[in-house]
Amino acid sequence: MDLACSIAPPAMALAVLLALAIDRLWGEPPAAWHPVVWMGRYLGAAGKLVAPPAPVHGAAAARTFILGALAWSAGALLAALAALAACALLAPLHWSAQALAMGFLLKPLLAWRMLHAEVKAVEDALGDSLAAGRARLAWLVSRDVAALDAGQVRESAIESLAENLNDSVIAPLFWFAVAGLPGAALYRFANTADAMWGYRGMRQGRHWTWAGKWAARADDVLCWAPARLTAVLLCLAGKAGGLRRVAAEARLTPSPNSGWPMAAMALQLDIRLGKPDVYTLHAAGRCPAADDTAQALRIASRAVSALAWAALAAFIAAVIIQGARG
Repeated sequence: MDLACSIAPPAMALAVLLALAIDRLWGEPPAAWHPVVWMGRYLGAAGKLVAPPAPVHGAAAARTFILGALAWSAGALLAALAALAACALLAPLHWSAQALAMGFLLKPLLAWRMLHAEVKAVEDALGDSLAAGRARLAWLVSRDVAALDAGQVRESAIESLAENLNDSVIAPLFWFAVAGLPGAALYRFANTADAMWGYRGMRQGRHWTWAGKWAARADDVLCWAPARLTAVLLCLAGKAGGLRRVAAEARLTPSPNSGWPMAAMALQLDIRLGKPDVYTLHAAGRCPAADDTAQALRIASRAVSALAWAALAAFIAAVIIQGARG
C-alpha cells in the first residue's frame, strides 16, 4: 500500500481545487474539529514533559534531545496513521467521491483565507493608529512589537505573509502532491511542532534549546523544497523578476528556508524587509508603505491562483489518461 492509499490521480488533483475552494468560501473549521488544533494540544501536553524548566547540559541535554525527538516522532506517526486510515476508507469509492472527501480532509491542513485576512487586518489597524497596528501584529508574529514604528510593523506583516504563504499553503500542497494526505498531515504536524517547540532558550517557562532541536531541524528539512518553490511562484506572480538575486538575499537570514519567500517578496515590491539587529533583506529598497501591503497580498494571491491552475491542468490530464486506459 503506498502513501496515497490507491486514491485515483484525478481525485488527488480535484481535491486540491476543492480544498482551496472550501478555504475561500468558509475558512477554518471549528476548533473542536480542527486537526491542527489537535496537533497543538498534543504538542502542548508533550512539551511540558520533555522541555525542562531550566537550561541543561551534557548528558541531561542529550536525554532532553532524545525525549523531544521521541515525542515528536510519536505525534508525527499518529498524524500520518490517521491520514492513512482516512485514505484507506476512501480507497474503494469512485474517484469523484474520493475527491470530495479528500478536499474536506485536506482543507484544515492549509490556511490561505485566514492568512490573507490577518495581514490585511494589520494594515487596517495601522490606519487607525500605530498602537492598534502593533497590537494586531502581535496576533501574527512572535517577536516583540512594542518598539516597532509603522514601517517596521508593515515589514513584519509582509514578512509573515511571505513566510506563512509557504508554511500554510504551498508546503502542505507540495507534500500532498508528493505523498498524499499522509504527507500533508505529517508536514503540518512538523510545522506546528516547530512553531511551538523550535526555540532557543526560555519560552513560557520552559527551556527549548535541546527539547525543540529535533522539531526545528525536521521542519527545516520538510520546508527546504517548498520554500524555494514559493520563492519561484512569488517571482513569477510579480513583475520585477529578481529570481537570481533571491538566493543571495535569502542567505542573509538565520533560517535556511524562510529567507527565500521573504527575499522574493522584498524584491518584487522593491522594499526593505528585516528584523532589527538580525538581518535586512534588499537593503537598498524603500520602507514599506500602505500600498505595499495591498500589493503583497495581490502577489501572494496570484501565487496561490497559479497552484490552482496547475491543479486544474493536472486534473484534466489525469482524466484524459484514465479515460484512455479504459
